[in-house]
Amino acid sequence: MTGSSAADLRTGYAWRPGSKAVLGAPGTATVLPAKQQLTGLAPIQGGLLKALNAGPVAFDATPPPPVADLLRRLLSAGAVELTVSRGETPLYSLRPFRATDSARPEPANARAVLSRFTVLRRVSEEFVAEHPRSWCDVVVHDAGVAGLLSGAPGTVDAVVADSFWSDLTWTGHAVPDAGVEESEFGAASWSPHELWFHRRSTVGDRGTSWAHFGPTRWAEGRFAPVPAAPEPYDGAVVELPAPDLERLATTDVPLTRATESRVSTRSFDDAAPMTIEELGELLYRCARTRGVRTIEKPGTAVTELPSRPYPSGGSIYELEVYPVVRNVAGVESGMYHYDSVAHTLQRVADIDAPAVQRLLSPAALTLSDGELPQVMLTMAARAGRIMWTYEQMPYAVILKHVGVLTQTLYLTATAMGLGGVAQGYGDTAAFAAATGRDELVECNVGTFVVGRPRG
Repeated sequence: MTGSSAADLRTGYAWRPGSKAVLGAPGTATVLPAKQQLTGLAPIQGGLLKALNAGPVAFDATPPPPVADLLRRLLSAGAVELTVSRGETPLYSLRPFRATDSARPEPANARAVLSRFTVLRRVSEEFVAEHPRSWCDVVVHDAGVAGLLSGAPGTVDAVVADSFWSDLTWTGHAVPDAGVEESEFGAASWSPHELWFHRRSTVGDRGTSWAHFGPTRWAEGRFAPVPAAPEPYDGAVVELPAPDLERLATTDVPLTRATESRVSTRSFDDAAPMTIEELGELLYRCARTRGVRTIEKPGTAVTELPSRPYPSGGSIYELEVYPVVRNVAGVESGMYHYDSVAHTLQRVADIDAPAVQRLLSPAALTLSDGELPQVMLTMAARAGRIMWTYEQMPYAVILKHVGVLTQTLYLTATAMGLGGVAQGYGDTAAFAAATGRDELVECNVGTFVVGRPRG
Protein backbone atom coordinates (compact mmCIF):
# COMPACT_ATOMS: atom_id res chain seq x y z
CA MET A 1 0.00 0.00 0.00
CA THR A 2 1.37 3.42 -0.86
CA GLY A 3 0.45 6.97 -0.01
CA SER A 4 2.06 10.33 0.51
CA SER A 5 0.00 12.56 2.76
CA ALA A 6 -2.52 12.60 5.57
CA ALA A 7 -5.05 13.93 3.05
CA ASP A 8 -5.13 10.43 1.54
CA LEU A 9 -6.83 9.14 4.69
CA ARG A 10 -10.53 9.37 5.40
CA THR A 11 -11.98 9.46 8.89
CA GLY A 12 -15.45 8.03 9.29
CA TYR A 13 -17.85 8.08 12.21
CA ALA A 14 -20.80 5.87 13.05
CA TRP A 15 -22.93 5.35 16.11
CA ARG A 16 -21.62 2.50 18.18
CA PRO A 17 -24.16 -0.36 18.39
CA GLY A 18 -27.20 0.68 20.39
CA SER A 19 -26.55 4.43 20.20
CA LYS A 20 -28.53 7.09 18.37
CA ALA A 21 -29.59 10.72 18.67
CA VAL A 22 -33.16 11.83 19.35
CA LEU A 23 -33.62 15.39 18.15
CA GLY A 24 -35.90 17.59 20.22
CA ALA A 25 -36.63 21.29 20.08
CA PRO A 26 -34.42 23.32 17.72
CA GLY A 27 -30.82 23.20 18.93
CA THR A 28 -31.36 20.26 21.30
CA ALA A 29 -30.88 16.49 21.14
CA THR A 30 -30.47 13.50 23.43
CA VAL A 31 -27.84 10.82 22.81
CA LEU A 32 -29.12 7.39 23.78
CA PRO A 33 -28.65 5.12 25.64
CA ALA A 34 -26.37 7.40 27.72
CA LYS A 35 -29.17 10.04 27.89
CA GLN A 36 -26.59 12.74 27.25
CA GLN A 37 -28.30 16.09 26.66
CA LEU A 38 -26.97 18.29 23.85
CA THR A 39 -28.07 21.93 23.79
CA GLY A 40 -27.17 25.01 21.81
CA LEU A 41 -26.63 22.99 18.66
CA ALA A 42 -26.04 24.88 15.43
CA PRO A 43 -28.08 23.80 12.39
CA ILE A 44 -24.99 22.15 10.87
CA GLN A 45 -24.55 20.12 14.06
CA GLY A 46 -28.16 18.98 13.99
CA GLY A 47 -27.59 17.97 10.39
CA LEU A 48 -24.63 15.84 11.49
CA LEU A 49 -26.77 14.00 14.04
CA LYS A 50 -29.43 13.32 11.39
CA ALA A 51 -26.75 12.05 9.03
CA LEU A 52 -25.31 9.74 11.71
CA ASN A 53 -28.79 8.36 12.39
CA ALA A 54 -28.99 7.48 8.69
CA GLY A 55 -25.58 5.76 8.56
CA PRO A 56 -21.80 6.30 8.73
CA VAL A 57 -20.41 9.75 7.95
CA ALA A 58 -16.90 10.11 6.45
CA PHE A 59 -14.64 13.12 5.92
CA ASP A 60 -11.78 13.45 3.42
CA ALA A 61 -10.55 16.62 5.12
CA THR A 62 -10.94 18.31 8.46
CA PRO A 63 -14.66 19.04 8.88
CA PRO A 64 -15.94 22.54 9.72
CA PRO A 65 -15.20 23.58 13.33
CA PRO A 66 -18.78 23.11 14.64
CA VAL A 67 -18.92 19.61 13.17
CA ALA A 68 -15.42 18.72 14.40
CA ASP A 69 -16.33 19.97 17.88
CA LEU A 70 -19.50 17.85 18.06
CA LEU A 71 -17.66 14.77 16.76
CA ARG A 72 -15.05 15.21 19.50
CA ARG A 73 -17.83 15.44 22.09
CA LEU A 74 -19.54 12.30 20.79
CA LEU A 75 -16.25 10.41 20.60
CA SER A 76 -15.22 11.49 24.10
CA ALA A 77 -18.61 10.28 25.35
CA GLY A 78 -18.01 6.87 23.78
CA ALA A 79 -21.10 7.24 21.58
CA VAL A 80 -19.50 6.87 18.15
CA GLU A 81 -16.97 4.60 16.49
CA LEU A 82 -14.13 6.06 14.45
CA THR A 83 -12.82 4.37 11.30
CA VAL A 84 -9.70 5.37 9.38
CA SER A 85 -9.79 4.43 5.68
CA ARG A 86 -7.85 4.99 2.51
CA GLY A 87 -10.43 5.71 -0.13
CA GLU A 88 -13.15 3.14 0.32
CA THR A 89 -10.81 0.64 2.01
CA PRO A 90 -11.12 0.60 5.83
CA LEU A 91 -7.81 0.28 7.67
CA TYR A 92 -8.78 0.22 11.34
CA SER A 93 -11.52 1.32 13.71
CA LEU A 94 -11.67 2.54 17.30
CA ARG A 95 -14.67 0.92 18.95
CA PRO A 96 -15.35 2.53 22.37
CA PHE A 97 -17.18 0.94 25.28
CA ARG A 98 -16.87 3.96 27.58
CA ALA A 99 -15.94 7.64 27.38
CA THR A 100 -12.42 8.61 26.36
CA ASP A 101 -9.93 10.13 28.77
CA SER A 102 -8.64 12.86 26.41
CA ALA A 103 -9.10 14.44 22.99
CA ARG A 104 -7.74 12.65 19.94
CA PRO A 105 -4.24 13.97 19.13
CA GLU A 106 -2.97 14.87 15.69
CA PRO A 107 -0.80 12.11 14.16
CA ALA A 108 2.91 12.66 14.67
CA ASN A 109 6.04 10.93 13.43
CA ALA A 110 6.61 9.25 16.76
CA ARG A 111 6.99 5.50 17.13
CA ALA A 112 5.73 3.44 20.04
CA VAL A 113 5.55 -0.21 21.08
CA LEU A 114 2.55 -2.37 21.77
CA SER A 115 1.55 -2.50 25.44
CA ARG A 116 2.36 -5.77 27.18
CA PHE A 117 -1.31 -6.00 28.16
CA THR A 118 -2.72 -5.69 24.63
CA VAL A 119 -3.93 -8.90 23.00
CA LEU A 120 -4.95 -9.48 19.38
CA ARG A 121 -7.66 -12.02 18.73
CA ARG A 122 -10.19 -12.95 16.10
CA VAL A 123 -13.80 -11.95 16.67
CA SER A 124 -15.98 -13.35 13.86
CA GLU A 125 -14.15 -12.17 10.73
CA GLU A 126 -12.28 -9.28 12.36
CA PHE A 127 -8.97 -8.94 14.18
CA VAL A 128 -9.51 -7.03 17.41
CA ALA A 129 -6.86 -5.56 19.71
CA GLU A 130 -8.07 -5.40 23.30
CA HIS A 131 -6.51 -3.85 26.39
CA PRO A 132 -7.92 -4.29 29.91
CA ARG A 133 -7.44 -0.60 30.81
CA SER A 134 -8.31 1.01 27.50
CA TRP A 135 -11.57 2.78 26.75
CA CYS A 136 -11.93 1.11 23.37
CA ASP A 137 -11.05 -1.87 21.22
CA VAL A 138 -9.06 -1.39 18.02
CA VAL A 139 -10.48 -3.35 15.10
CA VAL A 140 -7.88 -4.01 12.40
CA HIS A 141 -9.35 -4.40 8.93
CA ASP A 142 -6.16 -4.32 6.83
CA ALA A 143 -3.43 -6.98 6.81
CA GLY A 144 -0.70 -4.39 6.32
CA VAL A 145 -1.86 -2.47 9.38
CA ALA A 146 -2.01 -5.71 11.37
CA GLY A 147 1.64 -6.25 10.48
CA LEU A 148 2.57 -3.05 12.32
CA LEU A 149 1.57 -4.67 15.61
CA SER A 150 4.65 -6.90 15.43
CA GLY A 151 6.89 -3.85 15.39
CA ALA A 152 7.96 -4.49 11.80
CA PRO A 153 7.59 -1.78 9.16
CA GLY A 154 4.92 -3.81 7.44
CA THR A 155 3.55 -2.96 4.01
CA VAL A 156 1.97 0.40 4.83
CA ASP A 157 3.44 3.85 4.33
CA ALA A 158 4.49 6.34 6.98
CA VAL A 159 1.20 8.25 6.84
CA VAL A 160 -0.81 5.19 7.82
CA ALA A 161 1.79 4.08 10.37
CA ASP A 162 1.85 7.52 12.04
CA SER A 163 -1.93 7.60 12.26
CA PHE A 164 -2.16 4.05 13.58
CA TRP A 165 0.56 4.37 16.25
CA SER A 166 -0.80 7.76 17.32
CA ASP A 167 -4.25 6.27 17.86
CA LEU A 168 -2.85 3.18 19.60
CA THR A 169 -0.96 5.41 22.03
CA TRP A 170 -4.00 7.61 22.58
CA THR A 171 -6.18 4.60 23.38
CA GLY A 172 -3.60 3.03 25.71
CA HIS A 173 -2.85 0.08 23.44
CA ALA A 174 0.71 1.34 22.89
CA VAL A 175 3.33 3.01 25.07
CA PRO A 176 6.30 5.21 24.13
CA ASP A 177 8.81 2.47 24.93
CA ALA A 178 8.86 -0.97 26.48
CA GLY A 179 10.41 0.24 29.73
CA VAL A 180 7.42 2.38 30.68
CA GLU A 181 5.40 -0.58 31.91
CA GLU A 182 8.35 -2.12 33.74
CA SER A 183 9.57 0.95 35.64
CA GLU A 184 6.55 1.40 37.93
CA PHE A 185 5.57 -1.26 40.44
CA GLY A 186 1.85 -1.00 39.74
CA ALA A 187 2.18 -2.01 36.10
CA ALA A 188 5.14 -4.36 36.58
CA SER A 189 3.46 -6.33 39.35
CA TRP A 190 0.50 -7.44 37.21
CA SER A 191 1.01 -10.22 34.71
CA PRO A 192 -1.08 -9.74 31.55
CA HIS A 193 -3.32 -12.74 32.13
CA GLU A 194 -4.09 -11.75 35.72
CA LEU A 195 -5.06 -8.19 34.81
CA TRP A 196 -7.19 -9.49 31.97
CA PHE A 197 -8.85 -12.03 34.27
CA HIS A 198 -9.54 -9.32 36.86
CA ARG A 199 -11.10 -6.88 34.42
CA ARG A 200 -13.08 -9.32 32.29
CA SER A 201 -14.57 -11.41 35.13
CA THR A 202 -16.09 -8.48 37.04
CA VAL A 203 -18.68 -5.84 36.27
CA GLY A 204 -17.01 -2.85 34.62
CA ASP A 205 -16.72 -0.94 31.40
CA ARG A 206 -17.60 -3.99 29.31
CA GLY A 207 -20.21 -5.45 31.64
CA THR A 208 -22.38 -2.56 32.74
CA SER A 209 -25.18 -3.40 30.31
CA TRP A 210 -25.41 -6.99 31.64
CA ALA A 211 -26.19 -8.05 28.06
CA HIS A 212 -23.44 -10.69 28.01
CA PHE A 213 -22.42 -10.88 31.66
CA GLY A 214 -23.62 -12.97 34.58
CA PRO A 215 -26.35 -15.63 34.69
CA THR A 216 -27.65 -15.13 31.16
CA ARG A 217 -28.26 -18.83 30.41
CA TRP A 218 -26.64 -18.08 27.06
CA ALA A 219 -26.53 -21.78 26.13
CA GLU A 220 -30.31 -22.23 26.45
CA GLY A 221 -31.60 -23.74 23.22
CA ARG A 222 -28.10 -24.33 21.83
CA PHE A 223 -26.64 -26.93 24.18
CA ALA A 224 -28.07 -29.32 26.75
CA PRO A 225 -27.30 -28.48 30.40
CA VAL A 226 -24.44 -30.44 31.95
CA PRO A 227 -25.92 -32.99 34.40
CA ALA A 228 -25.24 -32.73 38.12
CA ALA A 229 -23.35 -36.04 38.26
CA PRO A 230 -20.28 -36.74 36.10
CA GLU A 231 -19.66 -39.81 34.01
CA PRO A 232 -18.49 -42.62 36.34
CA TYR A 233 -15.07 -44.24 36.12
CA ASP A 234 -14.57 -47.94 35.50
CA GLY A 235 -12.45 -48.59 38.60
CA ALA A 236 -13.38 -50.53 41.70
CA VAL A 237 -15.71 -48.88 44.23
CA VAL A 238 -14.76 -48.36 47.88
CA GLU A 239 -17.64 -47.90 50.34
CA LEU A 240 -17.00 -45.08 52.79
CA PRO A 241 -18.32 -45.00 56.36
CA ALA A 242 -20.69 -42.13 57.11
CA PRO A 243 -20.45 -40.19 60.37
CA ASP A 244 -23.27 -39.75 62.88
CA LEU A 245 -24.21 -36.11 62.31
CA GLU A 246 -26.71 -36.04 65.16
CA ARG A 247 -23.99 -37.06 67.60
CA LEU A 248 -21.56 -34.57 66.08
CA ALA A 249 -24.13 -31.81 66.47
CA THR A 250 -23.74 -32.13 70.25
CA THR A 251 -20.13 -33.31 70.65
CA ASP A 252 -18.21 -31.58 67.85
CA VAL A 253 -15.61 -28.90 68.47
CA PRO A 254 -17.30 -25.44 68.56
CA LEU A 255 -16.85 -23.32 65.45
CA THR A 256 -14.97 -20.60 67.32
CA ARG A 257 -12.45 -23.08 68.68
CA ALA A 258 -11.95 -24.69 65.26
CA THR A 259 -11.53 -21.28 63.62
CA GLU A 260 -9.08 -19.97 66.22
CA SER A 261 -7.00 -23.16 66.40
CA ARG A 262 -6.81 -23.74 62.64
CA VAL A 263 -3.26 -23.85 61.32
CA SER A 264 -1.62 -25.05 58.13
CA THR A 265 -0.07 -28.44 58.87
CA ARG A 266 3.03 -29.32 56.86
CA SER A 267 4.27 -32.48 58.58
CA PHE A 268 2.33 -35.73 59.02
CA ASP A 269 2.74 -38.95 61.01
CA ASP A 270 3.04 -41.83 58.55
CA ALA A 271 3.31 -44.30 61.43
CA ALA A 272 -0.26 -43.41 62.47
CA PRO A 273 -2.03 -42.34 59.26
CA MET A 274 -5.61 -41.20 59.03
CA THR A 275 -8.20 -43.97 58.64
CA ILE A 276 -10.92 -44.78 56.14
CA GLU A 277 -13.44 -43.71 58.77
CA GLU A 278 -11.80 -40.29 59.05
CA LEU A 279 -11.51 -39.87 55.30
CA GLY A 280 -15.17 -40.83 54.93
CA GLU A 281 -16.21 -38.41 57.67
CA LEU A 282 -14.22 -35.53 56.18
CA LEU A 283 -15.67 -36.01 52.70
CA TYR A 284 -19.19 -36.57 54.04
CA ARG A 285 -19.14 -33.45 56.18
CA CYS A 286 -17.56 -31.24 53.49
CA ALA A 287 -18.45 -32.41 50.00
CA ARG A 288 -21.30 -34.94 49.88
CA THR A 289 -24.40 -34.28 47.80
CA ARG A 290 -27.34 -34.06 50.19
CA GLY A 291 -29.91 -34.07 47.41
CA VAL A 292 -30.66 -32.82 43.90
CA ARG A 293 -33.58 -30.58 42.93
CA THR A 294 -34.85 -30.78 39.36
CA ILE A 295 -36.11 -27.50 37.90
CA GLU A 296 -38.57 -27.77 35.03
CA LYS A 297 -40.08 -24.65 33.48
CA PRO A 298 -42.06 -24.49 30.23
CA GLY A 299 -39.85 -23.58 27.31
CA THR A 300 -36.56 -24.01 29.17
CA ALA A 301 -34.14 -26.88 29.62
CA VAL A 302 -34.44 -29.14 32.64
CA THR A 303 -31.70 -28.28 35.14
CA GLU A 304 -30.40 -30.15 38.16
CA LEU A 305 -29.45 -28.23 41.30
CA PRO A 306 -27.61 -30.22 43.99
CA SER A 307 -27.18 -29.31 47.65
CA ARG A 308 -23.89 -29.77 49.51
CA PRO A 309 -22.56 -28.57 52.88
CA TYR A 310 -20.72 -25.58 51.36
CA PRO A 311 -22.39 -22.78 49.35
CA SER A 312 -22.24 -22.56 45.56
CA GLY A 313 -23.45 -19.83 43.23
CA GLY A 314 -26.82 -20.72 41.74
CA SER A 315 -26.68 -24.08 43.56
CA ILE A 316 -24.74 -25.39 40.58
CA TYR A 317 -21.90 -27.23 42.38
CA GLU A 318 -19.42 -27.78 39.60
CA LEU A 319 -16.59 -29.00 41.87
CA GLU A 320 -15.52 -32.64 42.10
CA VAL A 321 -13.06 -34.08 44.64
CA TYR A 322 -10.36 -36.61 43.70
CA PRO A 323 -8.56 -38.09 46.75
CA VAL A 324 -5.02 -39.15 45.86
CA VAL A 325 -4.39 -41.67 48.65
CA ARG A 326 -0.82 -42.55 49.55
CA ASN A 327 -1.21 -43.69 53.18
CA VAL A 328 -4.68 -44.24 54.69
CA ALA A 329 -5.53 -47.16 56.94
CA GLY A 330 -8.23 -49.20 55.20
CA VAL A 331 -7.85 -47.72 51.70
CA GLU A 332 -5.51 -49.07 49.04
CA SER A 333 -3.19 -46.41 47.71
CA GLY A 334 -4.21 -44.81 44.41
CA MET A 335 -6.15 -41.96 42.87
CA TYR A 336 -9.91 -42.01 43.39
CA HIS A 337 -12.96 -39.98 42.44
CA TYR A 338 -15.34 -39.17 45.29
CA ASP A 339 -18.90 -40.00 44.28
CA SER A 340 -20.64 -37.36 46.36
CA VAL A 341 -24.10 -38.88 45.83
CA ALA A 342 -23.30 -42.49 46.75
CA HIS A 343 -20.57 -41.47 49.26
CA THR A 344 -18.08 -43.89 47.73
CA LEU A 345 -14.63 -43.78 46.18
CA GLN A 346 -14.16 -44.99 42.64
CA ARG A 347 -10.66 -45.91 41.58
CA VAL A 348 -9.20 -43.78 38.79
CA ALA A 349 -5.49 -44.70 38.61
CA ASP A 350 -2.66 -46.45 40.46
CA ILE A 351 -0.53 -44.41 42.82
CA ASP A 352 2.63 -45.17 40.82
CA ALA A 353 1.13 -44.05 37.49
CA PRO A 354 3.43 -41.35 36.08
CA ALA A 355 0.64 -38.78 35.86
CA VAL A 356 -0.42 -39.40 39.47
CA GLN A 357 3.17 -39.02 40.63
CA ARG A 358 3.33 -35.72 38.75
CA LEU A 359 0.20 -34.64 40.60
CA LEU A 360 1.68 -35.57 43.97
CA SER A 361 5.20 -34.24 43.55
CA PRO A 362 4.41 -30.49 43.80
CA ALA A 363 2.95 -31.14 47.27
CA ALA A 364 6.47 -31.92 48.48
CA LEU A 365 7.28 -28.23 47.99
CA THR A 366 4.46 -27.37 50.39
CA LEU A 367 5.30 -29.92 53.10
CA SER A 368 8.24 -30.15 55.50
CA ASP A 369 11.43 -31.90 54.41
CA GLY A 370 9.97 -32.80 51.01
CA GLU A 371 7.61 -35.43 52.39
CA LEU A 372 4.62 -36.57 50.35
CA PRO A 373 1.03 -36.19 51.60
CA GLN A 374 -0.97 -38.98 53.17
CA VAL A 375 -3.97 -37.74 51.16
CA MET A 376 -4.13 -34.98 48.59
CA LEU A 377 -7.66 -33.88 47.76
CA THR A 378 -7.55 -32.65 44.18
CA MET A 379 -10.44 -30.34 43.35
CA ALA A 380 -11.65 -30.29 39.77
CA ALA A 381 -14.27 -28.16 38.07
CA ARG A 382 -16.73 -29.55 35.58
CA ALA A 383 -16.69 -26.12 34.04
CA GLY A 384 -19.66 -26.66 31.76
CA ARG A 385 -21.95 -26.92 34.78
CA ILE A 386 -21.48 -23.22 35.51
CA MET A 387 -20.45 -21.99 32.06
CA TRP A 388 -23.79 -23.13 30.61
CA THR A 389 -25.49 -20.43 32.70
CA TYR A 390 -22.92 -17.69 33.29
CA GLU A 391 -20.97 -15.51 30.85
CA GLN A 392 -17.51 -13.96 31.38
CA MET A 393 -17.48 -14.52 35.14
CA PRO A 394 -17.74 -18.33 35.62
CA TYR A 395 -14.05 -19.12 36.11
CA ALA A 396 -13.78 -16.40 38.74
CA VAL A 397 -16.78 -17.93 40.51
CA ILE A 398 -15.19 -21.39 40.29
CA LEU A 399 -12.12 -20.11 42.14
CA LYS A 400 -14.36 -18.54 44.80
CA HIS A 401 -15.98 -21.94 45.26
CA VAL A 402 -12.52 -23.51 45.65
CA GLY A 403 -11.86 -21.04 48.46
CA VAL A 404 -15.17 -21.85 50.13
CA LEU A 405 -14.56 -25.61 49.97
CA THR A 406 -10.96 -25.16 51.12
CA GLN A 407 -12.05 -23.29 54.27
CA THR A 408 -14.71 -25.93 54.93
CA LEU A 409 -12.02 -28.62 54.71
CA TYR A 410 -9.68 -26.64 56.98
CA LEU A 411 -12.25 -26.16 59.74
CA THR A 412 -13.67 -29.68 59.56
CA ALA A 413 -10.20 -31.26 59.59
CA THR A 414 -9.30 -29.12 62.60
CA ALA A 415 -12.46 -30.18 64.43
CA MET A 416 -11.59 -33.85 63.70
CA GLY A 417 -8.03 -33.52 65.02
CA LEU A 418 -6.54 -33.79 61.54
CA GLY A 419 -4.13 -31.42 59.86
CA GLY A 420 -4.39 -29.84 56.46
CA VAL A 421 -2.76 -27.32 54.17
CA ALA A 422 -3.97 -25.82 50.91
CA GLN A 423 -1.77 -25.52 47.84
CA GLY A 424 -1.78 -22.48 45.63
CA TYR A 425 -1.02 -24.47 42.50
CA GLY A 426 -1.38 -27.86 40.87
CA ASP A 427 -0.36 -29.71 37.74
CA THR A 428 -3.39 -29.33 35.48
CA ALA A 429 -1.82 -31.33 32.65
CA ALA A 430 -1.06 -34.22 35.03
CA PHE A 431 -4.68 -34.23 36.20
CA ALA A 432 -5.91 -34.50 32.61
CA ALA A 433 -3.48 -37.34 31.91
CA ALA A 434 -4.40 -39.23 35.08
CA THR A 435 -8.17 -38.98 34.63
CA GLY A 436 -8.45 -38.98 30.85
CA ARG A 437 -10.81 -36.02 31.12
CA ASP A 438 -10.75 -33.29 28.49
CA GLU A 439 -9.51 -30.12 30.20
CA LEU A 440 -12.33 -28.15 28.56
CA VAL A 441 -14.79 -30.48 30.27
CA GLU A 442 -13.14 -30.98 33.67
CA CYS A 443 -9.98 -29.34 34.98
CA ASN A 444 -7.88 -29.21 38.14
CA VAL A 445 -8.54 -25.97 40.06
CA GLY A 446 -7.24 -26.60 43.59
CA THR A 447 -5.60 -29.04 46.01
CA PHE A 448 -5.76 -29.64 49.76
CA VAL A 449 -3.38 -31.92 51.65
CA VAL A 450 -4.75 -33.68 54.73
CA GLY A 451 -3.52 -36.30 57.18
CA ARG A 452 -2.56 -37.10 60.77
CA PRO A 453 -0.36 -34.29 62.16
CA ARG A 454 3.07 -35.27 63.40
CA GLY A 455 3.60 -34.87 67.15
